[in-house]
Amino acid sequence: MSSSYVKDLMVEVKAKNPAEPEFHQAVQEVAESISLVLERHPEYRAAKILERIIEPERIITFRVPWIDDQGEIHINRGYRIEMNSAIGPYKGGLRFHPSVNQGILKFLAFEQVFKNSLTSLPMGGGKGGSDFDPKGKSDLKVMRFCQAFMSELFRHIGPDTDVPAGDIGVGGREIGYLFGQYKKLRNEFTGVLTGKGLNWGGSLIRPEATGYGAVYFAAEMLGTKNQTLKGKKCLISGSGNVAQYTTEKLVELGAKPVTLSDSNGFIYDEEGITREKLNFVFELKNVRRGRIKEYTDKFKSAVYTEIDPKMDHNPLWDIKADCAFPSATQNEINAKDAQNLVKNGVYVVSEGANMPTTIEGIEIFLDKKILFGPGKAANAGGVAVSGLEMSQNSMRLPWPREEVDNRLQMIMKNIHKTCVTMAERFGTPGNYVNGANIGGFLKVADAMIDQGVV
Repeated sequence: MSSSYVKDLMVEVKAKNPAEPEFHQAVQEVAESISLVLERHPEYRAAKILERIIEPERIITFRVPWIDDQGEIHINRGYRIEMNSAIGPYKGGLRFHPSVNQGILKFLAFEQVFKNSLTSLPMGGGKGGSDFDPKGKSDLKVMRFCQAFMSELFRHIGPDTDVPAGDIGVGGREIGYLFGQYKKLRNEFTGVLTGKGLNWGGSLIRPEATGYGAVYFAAEMLGTKNQTLKGKKCLISGSGNVAQYTTEKLVELGAKPVTLSDSNGFIYDEEGITREKLNFVFELKNVRRGRIKEYTDKFKSAVYTEIDPKMDHNPLWDIKADCAFPSATQNEINAKDAQNLVKNGVYVVSEGANMPTTIEGIEIFLDKKILFGPGKAANAGGVAVSGLEMSQNSMRLPWPREEVDNRLQMIMKNIHKTCVTMAERFGTPGNYVNGANIGGFLKVADAMIDQGVV
């Protein structure tokens, strides 16, 4: 039943959503896991639960006209995908990047439904953004764009409706401008965006949460083998928020991170990226907004490799190591990269980015039985602390750093436990992909059945 069900479903999904390969990929991965549940629980199939989750509840598309510093008019496209609200308000990031289109945002929103469910916090799934590129633009240009973007988005969001956050291209600066415009238009101060500044409603640990969470999840997986991260050599891709805080937590736990990358290439520091070196990266990327290549000018122990986009693999994943933390973007690990990782001794992969491994790459990891934490489980720490930020905003009370970090660790432990339990219950012990997909699905599915066909 399972293979024919998935096959028929995917034919329908591809026909209804043409030219959206990332969305097809995300749906197929989940459908293959969920088919194990549908065999035992035909009531979910009869209620067409998966088919209903696949179809967004609402897609909002709008134009964003804005004026730059020289008085020139630009037009971008804005989106918000409100995917599923069965267990809470829509929750998910905004991405500002030239690659943004409806298909990519639908895949991210679909993944977000299961990820948010796994956190056990009351949050539905959504995602949004624009094809605007903030890279290299002045603060004034970014502010004008954010104000124009929010001038339309504000109609569709709210603390009990839809609570966006940041994602690629949307950091503290952008969240500040977006929040300021929302507050002005609505004339109210509410927790409508997460990732806010600490002195105006933000939560401690929110910037660190996705990276810290991916490391906590890796530590939980290693714990099943009676091992820790201490002394482990770790590969990290990306050099933005997730990669930076993944590196920070690895250093803190005694591991040895050796790589960071951006869209041009990567650095490999055989001696390890220390706290002092990481401080340089924070300043380079968050303040000067420079390129990772500059790391090698400062630290002679590192070598820089330019990445040729025409290559069939990424040489970053062809370095001997124990653990890998893909923290850049979707589909950055293909089948050849996965083979290289396994060949070079990597036996722990914890995904900091969303869907960074292709379906073929995942099959290799599962076939080799390595410890593989899929993004919707391993990187759920970010949205988990966003949920905690919403709670603090509702109570008008900030929690201390230790409390937020302890709650984050507990949430990641519980997500890990759910993955392990569900994988075993449905006959695939050790398969964190099935465990995460099934664990996320069941909570949403039960809520949807309770609420009727809406």
